[in-house]
Amino acid sequence: MAINLEKKSRKELLELMIQVEKALKDAETRERKEALRAAEKAAAEYGFSLADLSSEQSRSTKGKKAKAKYRNPADPSQTWTGRGRKPQWIHDALKAGADISDLEI
Repeated sequence: MAINLEKKSRKELLELMIQVEKALKDAETRERKEALRAAEKAAAEYGFSLADLSSEQSRSTKGKKAKAKYRNPADPSQTWTGRGRKPQWIHDALKAGADISDLEI
């Protein structure tokens, strides 16, 4: 099925592009469904469902929340793990002359 694109008008080429984009979306949807069926079949051979496998995977890849290392003496509910950007209360305490070790839990 060879199409001579050089003889097509701009309007015909745009229409062809729209048809190709729709065909690509349809092909992707069809292939996703086929892949899902194949994955379900493979999981079933081992006695699992995809939900069983995906929930176990998400549990194992989730990171744990780091423990707090610093606490605001003025408001003990405010803590910081020491990771990422320093909270404003840390900056304020340091400006006031406190040492970072004074804020450790």
